Amino acid sequence: MLRHTLAAALLLATPTIALAKDETPAADPARLKALVEKLVSFGTRHTLSSATDPKRGIGAARTWGAAEFERLSKACGGCLTVERISDRFEGPRAPSGVIVENVLAIQKGSDPNRVIIIAGHIDSRVTDPMNFTSDAPGANDDGSGTALVLEAARLLSKDRHRATIVYALLSGEEQGLWGGKLIARHAKEKGWQVTAMLNNDIVGGTHGTDGTIVDNRVRVFSEGIRSSEDLAAQLVRRGIGGEDDGPSRALAKAAVRAGEANPAIGLEVLAVRRPDRFRRGGDHSPSLELGYPAIRFTVGVEDYDHQHQDLRTENGRKYGDTVDEMDFPYLARVTALNVALVSELADAPAAPANVSIDGALSSNTTVRWTPVEGAASYRIRWRRADRSDWTDSRLVPSGPANELILPGVVVDDNFFGVSAVSATGEESIVTFGGLPPAS
Repeated sequence: MLRHTLAAALLLATPTIALAKDETPAADPARLKALVEKLVSFGTRHTLSSATDPKRGIGAARTWGAAEFERLSKACGGCLTVERISDRFEGPRAPSGVIVENVLAIQKGSDPNRVIIIAGHIDSRVTDPMNFTSDAPGANDDGSGTALVLEAARLLSKDRHRATIVYALLSGEEQGLWGGKLIARHAKEKGWQVTAMLNNDIVGGTHGTDGTIVDNRVRVFSEGIRSSEDLAAQLVRRGIGGEDDGPSRALAKAAVRAGEANPAIGLEVLAVRRPDRFRRGGDHSPSLELGYPAIRFTVGVEDYDHQHQDLRTENGRKYGDTVDEMDFPYLARVTALNVALVSELADAPAAPANVSIDGALSSNTTVRWTPVEGAASYRIRWRRADRSDWTDSRLVPSGPANELILPGVVVDDNFFGVSAVSATGEESIVTFGGLPPAS
């Protein structure tokens, strides 16, 4: 009753957004605005700008981000370990090479090797991607994502979780997705079992270039066919009809589920069935290439006059990525959605490593899955093979069998998947049925 009463009150009231747990403080639009304003105050955060100036440039911004994480860690009794990882990258947008540094805050869980990454890129740019001297406010792109990560760390660090959460401020996105490459490679070197990588990039605006306002929707981009799979594995996936059910797509569906389970947030999750916007990319792409489930959050409508633009006014039309073009109550809601999703996945068991199905020449289908440590039950899901979203499910208590026979459900006409569920109801992403075990 309390949960329903609270949700109703929030729908009628404020710009502060409630999260999945009643006792969790809300995402704060005013704090998010202050964080973005601080980021803008560094003048430019271009990856090629000064790494040593204490007040202006990418170095000052990264040092400030690390200090913010340290402050949050002090508030939670030292629950965050702050790290700065770096490497040298070279490419067309940095022909002489540049040191790219990511700032991480690591909140270890009781299952420390299972990791959820929530990220935004701290660097910015103007029209010319090589211009590292002009002011580049980068308020929405991607001060919004950076602020979201810091606010998520404040909220999520108040509780202990099963999985480890890595809060990541990435550099070098505008020059070649280098921060995304660095964090993905770091995860592989550390042997992290990445449950999810959530990339938040341009998540704080509601006005489109043509004047359209979209304040009730956030887009989540995901891949179906996996970029990490070789041709043989892709042919196997095609043979069982799993093109729409890779781990990234399952993660996007979990984001939809989080939005539906938290109606007070007030956001529809538009799950776009492509890895990113048309012919564009983001810092989640390198994680996908290494086989990690990864998705991108982006506003429901973009304003291209206020992305990657020199600060100017032409014929009465204003250009530039400035704070006044943002919608901070909206950013608070996107933050709340991220926190709700991370909280559930961090407190859920791992997804089953493998799900097999059997039922050829039969009117029944048998679903089998590998057991998961800490799972109290498993949710077996299925849907008709001409549909993209799960329509039917059955909850099965954890036990020695790890299988379920579905009478009258024909294997040829349906798709199947299994998720693991904790004793308190948190659910993993869904593992699609029918693929051979991962090597």
